[in-house]
Amino acid sequence: MATNKEDKLNATEMVSSSNLVAAGTVIVGNIATPGNIRVEGTVEGSLESQNKIIVGDSAEVHGNLSAKEIEIAGHVKGEIRCNGALYLKKTAVILGDIYTKKLIIENGAELNGKCHMGDRSE
Repeated sequence: MATNKEDKLNATEMVSSSNLVAAGTVIVGNIATPGNIRVEGTVEGSLESQNKIIVGDSAEVHGNLSAKEIEIAGHVKGEIRCNGALYLKKTAVILGDIYTKKLIIENGAELNGKCHMGDRSE
């Protein structure tokens, strides 16, 4: 039987855990996790994290993204919902609308869609 202290430790480990879609990997389907997601391969489906999503520069995502914090260096075709900070690196290519409270764009990033910012962005 687990104690409350053990339950809290397991919950902390789950939230801080990371999931990796490695380069060359193709996943068809939706992914949802309480932890972090890092994509270096291809995902054809939506990604949902209660924490952070990272889309690497070699990655392609054809689906919606939803997380507290999102960092994109690759290609995303879909809607992006971020209730914290959205970082678009210089190699990012976005085809879709974004909803975020905070947006940081490096010189060279491409955004082809509407941008909705602030508290009403959710």
